[in-house]
Amino acid sequence: MDPIEIGLWVSGGMLVMVVLGMRVAFAAAMAGLVGLIWIFWAKKGMEWDQLGWALTVAIKTAGQVPHSKVSSQTLSLIPTFILIGFLAYYAGLTKAIFEAAKRWFAWVPGGLAVSTVFATAGFAAVSGASVATAAVFARIAIPEMLKIGYNKQFAAGVVAAGGTLASLIPPSAILVIYAIIVEQDVGKLLLAGFIPGAFSAVVYAVLIIGIAMIWKSVGPPVRGFTWGERFASLPAAMPIVAVVVIIIFFVYNPFGDAWGTPTEGGAVGAFIVFCMAVFRGIRLAELKDALLETAKLTVMIFTIIWGVLIYVRFLGFADLPGAFADWISSLETSPMLILICILLAYAVLGMFMDAIGMLLLTLPVVYPAVMALNGGEMVSAADSAFGMSGPMCAIWFGILVVKMAEFCLITPPIGLNCFVVAGVRPDLSVQDVFRGVMPFFIADAVTIGLLVAFPQIVLWLPSLAG
Repeated sequence: MDPIEIGLWVSGGMLVMVVLGMRVAFAAAMAGLVGLIWIFWAKKGMEWDQLGWALTVAIKTAGQVPHSKVSSQTLSLIPTFILIGFLAYYAGLTKAIFEAAKRWFAWVPGGLAVSTVFATAGFAAVSGASVATAAVFARIAIPEMLKIGYNKQFAAGVVAAGGTLASLIPPSAILVIYAIIVEQDVGKLLLAGFIPGAFSAVVYAVLIIGIAMIWKSVGPPVRGFTWGERFASLPAAMPIVAVVVIIIFFVYNPFGDAWGTPTEGGAVGAFIVFCMAVFRGIRLAELKDALLETAKLTVMIFTIIWGVLIYVRFLGFADLPGAFADWISSLETSPMLILICILLAYAVLGMFMDAIGMLLLTLPVVYPAVMALNGGEMVSAADSAFGMSGPMCAIWFGILVVKMAEFCLITPPIGLNCFVVAGVRPDLSVQDVFRGVMPFFIADAVTIGLLVAFPQIVLWLPSLAG
């Protein structure tokens, strides 16, 4: 049996394990180890006396992965970005940004829901975790909406969908993971997420206003805030803006050289938010909770990375990514149509897998295929299929797949944000939340379509960075 066949059999077995309910990290690690043993044993003719040798070499090969990959300095961005979000919550910055958004936008139809979306977008700019964003605003925004008569399913759907914005708006843990897997510039990817993230928030807001105008009982507007009250709410929300500006200037300084690396920007941002939390009187127990929650989420993400990278190492020996890329590029079909089919496949796969696991498992195979469709890693814009150079295509595709990962956070039956909202709010069932997010599928489809049709929405900021 040749390596490609082994790769297909092992990958199929891993997917079966995931569908049956095994955690992605363990399914991928087990499949990767078994695949490595099989590959090395096959090289020795599948002789029984060589099985011990194959087992030893496979274990050594797999054992090198966790340290060699996770010791990367770039990965230190993940815990700092997550810590920023939890510290911002305990410092009261979340309530401050929601209050500011409410005073400025609550007067429109569906105003509190629109305020929630913009507040989640603002919080996403200091939080790298969608789940944390959904949990925080389920506690803050849903009671406010229910108090003035919002439909409870609609209110829950707004929070679950708004929480997904943290996947795209930097600092984003998923964007960092994508950059590491495909070996692209983290700074440019973080820059690329700003405009699409803000654009997604605007599309959500337009959808909410449209729904509230058609069904007036769904989300009544809130009026009565004076201009003085609106401007008075801004100073408390300014720390969020300050952290965002600092991270931007560390990634890309439009007036000169960047201040440092994204890793240093994340560390400085976390320190500034910590100082704000101390100034606002954070208690020792709250600081402990913030650190513990950061550690739990970081360990979960790192465990998935460890397991999947063992599987990725096996894929390299099996040469499955190269074979898939060759097959995709040989198809006599429009490259754009193939790309759309890949994105649709992500939508289906996301119904059964969590976002991070889905990207980690698929990118080693799908990314080389997309780059081959465009003409290769080093192709120029003039010679490419999608009208952009290889490095720009990598950034564009990254934003598209992360947006698909956002979409998967609210799709049944695995939509993690929906389960989080239902878990925080005992008065809401998971079914209530899933019904509430259904209109946002349309908004996400529109956003993804526009990002595909107009790549400059994604590429304008990274192109400025050179």
